[in-house]
Amino acid sequence: MKHPFTEKLLAWYAENGRTLPWRGTTDPYRIWVSEIILQQTRVAQGYDYYCRFVERFPDVQSLAAAHEDEVMRYWQGLGYYSRARNLHAAAREVVRLGGMPRTYEGVRKLKGVGDYTAAAICSIAYGLPYAVVDGNVYRVLARWMGIEEPIDSTAGKKLFAQLAQELLDPQQPSRYNQAIMDFGALQCTPTAPDCLFCPLNDSCVALHTGKVDRLPVKEKKTKVTHRYFHYFFVRAADYTFIYKRGPGDIWQHLYELPLVETDGPVEEGRLLESEAYRRLVDGVQVLSVRQVAAEVKHVLSHRVIHASCHELLIPPGARLNGDFLKVSTADLQNFAVPRLVSHFFSLILTQNP
Repeated sequence: MKHPFTEKLLAWYAENGRTLPWRGTTDPYRIWVSEIILQQTRVAQGYDYYCRFVERFPDVQSLAAAHEDEVMRYWQGLGYYSRARNLHAAAREVVRLGGMPRTYEGVRKLKGVGDYTAAAICSIAYGLPYAVVDGNVYRVLARWMGIEEPIDSTAGKKLFAQLAQELLDPQQPSRYNQAIMDFGALQCTPTAPDCLFCPLNDSCVALHTGKVDRLPVKEKKTKVTHRYFHYFFVRAADYTFIYKRGPGDIWQHLYELPLVETDGPVEEGRLLESEAYRRLVDGVQVLSVRQVAAEVKHVLSHRVIHASCHELLIPPGARLNGDFLKVSTADLQNFAVPRLVSHFFSLILTQNP
């Protein structure tokens, strides 16, 4: 016999569940791609990315055979680029294994796949009784049951995983998991949840104790750091210069413009007199310099990037010092770049194509 919570949740889903391109399939590859895209990404943003991605890479074989640069281009703008790199590496492992694993343990071993993603894939693709636990699930259960155990504590994670598994309908694990995710996204939202018309409002502890806006609880606050980037679009006739970022920092393996990073804000005059800038243009005749943008704020999960961009004009045939790739400005669209750099490309090429 189903728990009353589960019955009401499934009834709500029957009337309110979202129609999405990855719903209605049991293809583990497409479910996997959708779940990776939706990590740290809202459905509204991820929808078009998913459609483009699976159109270009319709199966695991095509993804595994692709060059990483192309995979990153299809991910450009989504952020959290390690997701794309891990997905690509795992696709190659799946091909090497001869096919997608069909057990929770096998799926969980794939690079970039955690407990939540493994549960989603296995329940939706294979009908295995594994409950998903993500931000939506934490919020729904914490409010409905009035749980004040921090969701980012070891004890909290264990508690919520146990409760989610107990409430799961083992006969319909796919439908239940998708129902609770949609319920958290549409009904029991982080702010301004629709409590008045909630099917669980008669039994919701948070609603009856006035704690809806205080649950779920987190014990740790994320420390935000600030970084100061100064980009240079160096134009040599119809060519410019880019380079690929290395490992160990944000935007690994994406391309970007020549960069000077400073410890804090710096005036334009002092930037152009800095040792880092002088090293960049050492031995190169700079014909003109103009500021394209100043103090553009780009917010990441744990960092805030404060960025400026300058356009430098140098003689045709000249080259910058360093490991830069000289490319035609017309070919810039073929390189995967962070959204911030793409924004600067648009500004510069619109003003001076």
